[in-house]
Formats: sequence, C-alpha cells, structure tokens
Amino acid sequence: MQTPVPDYLQHVLQACQSNAQGAVADYIPELAHADHERLALALCTIDSTLYSTGDDQLAFTIQSMSKPFAYALALETHGLNSVLSKVGVEPSGEAFNQISLGQDNLPKNPMINSGAITTHSLLPYKKTVSRAEHLRRFLSTLAGRELQFDERVYESELKTAFRNRSIGYMLRTVGVLDEDPESIVDGYIRQCAIQVTVQDLARMAGVLANGGLCAGTGQRLLERAVVRQVLSVMMSCGMYDAAGDWLTTVGIPAKSGVAGGIIGVLPGQVGIAVFSPKLDEHGNSVRGVHIFERLSKDMGLHLMEGTPSAQTILQSRYTVGKNNDVVVYELRGVLQFTESEMLLRSLQDEPTGTNRIILDLTNLTLVHDVGARMLFEGVKRLKADGHQVVVIDSERLLSDTQSKGHKRSIVHTPLDVYLERFASVK
Repeated sequence: MQTPVPDYLQHVLQACQSNAQGAVADYIPELAHADHERLALALCTIDSTLYSTGDDQLAFTIQSMSKPFAYALALETHGLNSVLSKVGVEPSGEAFNQISLGQDNLPKNPMINSGAITTHSLLPYKKTVSRAEHLRRFLSTLAGRELQFDERVYESELKTAFRNRSIGYMLRTVGVLDEDPESIVDGYIRQCAIQVTVQDLARMAGVLANGGLCAGTGQRLLERAVVRQVLSVMMSCGMYDAAGDWLTTVGIPAKSGVAGGIIGVLPGQVGIAVFSPKLDEHGNSVRGVHIFERLSKDMGLHLMEGTPSAQTILQSRYTVGKNNDVVVYELRGVLQFTESEMLLRSLQDEPTGTNRIILDLTNLTLVHDVGARMLFEGVKRLKADGHQVVVIDSERLLSDTQSKGHKRSIVHTPLDVYLERFASVK
C-alpha cells in the first residue's frame, strides 16, 4: 500500500488555496514581483522521511526564517550566557522591524530585527569567510545540499534597508554592537537572501525536531540544550506580535519570513515548512498560517495538547538460569522522567538478595539525561541490596556523559549473546 500522507498534504493545500487575502512584501522591490499564486508544503519526520507537495521545488529567500538558525549557531559558538548578555528572550509585542530596545538597552529577543542583527554580529567569521557565508554553510549542512545566495534579492533589499540601518546605528550607540553597523547590517541582509525550498526548510526544521541530530547521517549538528533554547524562543517570539494568537490556535514553535515562508517544529515529531507570498499585517504568510492551523487541528499537533507518556516502560520481565536467579527487564520506548519513575517503582519490588539483574536498553529509542540519572540511581540501590546489576546497551544509546562513572555496569553485547552463558533462557 501507499501511505496516505502525501494525499492528505495535497488535500490541505487545495483546501487553503482559495484564500486570496494579504499582499506581497512590496517594500523590498525584488519581492514585490513574487508570483502570489505559488503555494507549497513539506513535512519531514525525525527519521528524515520527507513529504512535499505543490511548488516544492521553487526557490525563494529564507529571510527571517534564518533567525532561529543564526541564533543556534551563535549559541553553539559562544554559549548561552554570552549570547544572553547581548540579546534577551522576552516577547516584544511589537512589529518585527520596530526601532526599540528593552529597559536594559538590549534587543528584546533574537526573532525581531534588532535582536537578529545583534545575533548576526555573534556569528563566527574570519577574513576569508564572512558571517553570512558561515551561516550559509551551516544551513547547507542542515538542508543536506549546497544552498546559494540570491544576489538580486540581496542587492534589492540593501537599497531599501534604511530602517535596518537605523537599528544598527542604535545598537552601536548603546554599545550592543562593537563594530561598524553598516557592515553588520549588510551581512544580516545577505543572511536573509539565502535561497531555499520548502523541502530544504522542512529538513532543517526536522533536525530541530530531532533534538539537533540528523537522522539521515547520524551526525549531531546541534547540542540538545541549544535546540531547546531556540525552540523556546520560537514559541514565544517567532511570529512577532501575533505570537499569542499563534500559540493558542496552532501551538507549534515557528518562524516566518517576509518572502512568504513559515517553518514549524514539533519536538520529537516533525518539521514543517510552507510557502505562499501574500502576507498579513504582521508579516506572516496568510495561506501559510491557514495551512498550519489546519495541520494542527487535523493532526493533533498543538504542543499543549501533549500525548500521554507511555503506560509502561517495561516490555517484559522474566527470569532465567538454573535457579531462576537472573532477572531480565526488557525496556521499550523513551526513557525520560515519567518512564524512569515507572521503572524505579517496578524495581523497588525486587527483594533484597544476590540475584543478577539485567536491564536491557535495546528497544529504547532515546535516553534523556534525567532518564539516565534515574536509571543509574536505581542500579546503585539494587547493588546496595546485594544484587549484581548489568545494563545492556548494545545500541550504544547512552552518551559518554550519561555513562560516566557507570561503565563497569554497562555491556555492549546483545542480550541473547549475553544470556547464552545461562541455561534455560526462558
């Protein structure tokens, strides 16, 4: 059979296509010529499966959708505290291009232009590689292909960037910028002129949905803590002065761009991208918002809807060995706080003794740091009760940090191989 997901995405696109409201971003001459009938939608799962429909091969400029990725790169480069000393995380309640600062003379968040220009100044660079080029290379890695700058859009936007220049000089006046504001604003505008398709954006959003891990290559592209920070700011600030409406109706961390794109990230599930050039009064794609509202309602994607945690972390518990003195716990799913609490509650029923207890992680898909801490606390207490405890991590899910101090309890041999030494397996 064929999965119905592509058919559903086409249905959503068709249902939202008739919405003719809004206008293209004509204050940027090159964007004023955009074909407002263009419409595209793409969805990327956390295992890198991509679905797309409509004008999904059409390239357009990333514009403000570059902001969360630039923020992520700045956080990776300098660390959270250093970035927070330059740009805040509070919703502004103002238009994206407002010439204003917070009470501490810092930009209120990195999703509005003042914060984004500041964030651009924090990107890595050297004489031969500009900040914008560093970001282009980073976005290319996230997208899985080489992205390019749109020189015509860049030059067009640069000619009319009077407001952004004003913001740059304001930032220089209060000491937020340490360099020539003209060069920083120029680089920021070039950053916004990187060409993407909805397929590129969905893949990039998919990496964020997967906690910074590229499932296709197995490479960690962003630290999980960085992704959490970025998504938190996207949730509260990504849709500008419409962020409150977006949170209540759609409930997905998102970022829009004035070329007509919107990206959305549902942690642990999917990355989504839409494109339609006509914008509302907030600078967000009209049909793009409509599509996200439909997806959120139909597919239950609202973050606050929250699916219940697993009813059990235990796939099975059984004993092996001639004297049934080997107890095996096969775990499944994701090990985070709720599941770990369930597991510890089961382990507390083990009577004091000298059994060998095996905790098999093979069928887990992810071990959160809190899950690892609680797991090994349980191991410590079982050992204190006299048991020998082994953690089977044949898939090497545990990171070096999670394993630190516990490596004597961990084996990487598959469970069936490990159990061969015991008679009467089940």
